[in-house]
Amino acid sequence: MVKFLLTISAIDPLSLPPYKGSTFRGGFGHAFKKVVCTIRNKECNDCILKSRCIYSYVFETPPPEDSQILRKYEKAPHPFVIEPPLETKTHYKPGDTLNFGLILIGKAVDYLPYFIYTFEELGKIGIGKGKGRYELQEVSCEGKQIYNSVDRQLKPMPPCSPSLLKRGSGGVDSNSQLLTLNFITPTRIVINEDLVVDLEFHQLIRNLLRRLSSLSYFHCGERLDLDFKGLIERAQGVKVKERKTEWHDWERYSARQDTRMKMGGFVGKVSFEGKLGEFMEFIELGEMLHVGKGTSFGLGKYEILD
Repeated sequence: MVKFLLTISAIDPLSLPPYKGSTFRGGFGHAFKKVVCTIRNKECNDCILKSRCIYSYVFETPPPEDSQILRKYEKAPHPFVIEPPLETKTHYKPGDTLNFGLILIGKAVDYLPYFIYTFEELGKIGIGKGKGRYELQEVSCEGKQIYNSVDRQLKPMPPCSPSLLKRGSGGVDSNSQLLTLNFITPTRIVINEDLVVDLEFHQLIRNLLRRLSSLSYFHCGERLDLDFKGLIERAQGVKVKERKTEWHDWERYSARQDTRMKMGGFVGKVSFEGKLGEFMEFIELGEMLHVGKGTSFGLGKYEILD
């Protein structure tokens, strides 16, 4: 798993919505298919090339027939997260810059050149109302520039581990009894087909474990050896100490389905109290990989405060 920071500069005036996740993710998906798809007028499910196609892998990852998990699901989770600019500014003049994050997971890191080329092509196509064009100026990783629009040469990246777990504590006290999370973008967690409004700790852990185990299995080639049932049962012992959240409604237009889709979720702060130690690694990973539905749009982003 590697996080990249992309910087773009407006060529034309850009008119973007306050939350830009759908604009960047939708535009990227359209441009990505245009760049890599050999048979563009065919659905992935019916395409003979789907098992070897980069687009199918990134956007339509089907669980293999012999998959040991998610056999009842049509698709595995996307191996990428786009973190759009969180500023609510909607109008950008030529020359204005925007930064956004791109997180690639497992095998998707090998496809970084395709992601970079696609965002360059998207800049030529244009984004937002009026299809304003932009230039991809640079891509950086851990503060080091690895690509720029001048020489267009991809430089070496810092090494990354193929495993999601065993990353170590990121400075959070694993013996802490108190934890506060700030949910920055709308977070859509579904339990038993119901949207969660008032988050409980065991619901967060249940969703994180499913997401992390799926990403690890399908994109990192590693099945997590965890006591999932025991972890979820013990998570029920961690209680909410304080909750200051609200529901944030948000919609996006799906060109493929030709419909507007509700993507609202809760935002705000939740404090938990209890034995947190064994859960901290999952929570730290979730801080980087997001949680819930719509993560590729940047939804489910949270930060650890305590």
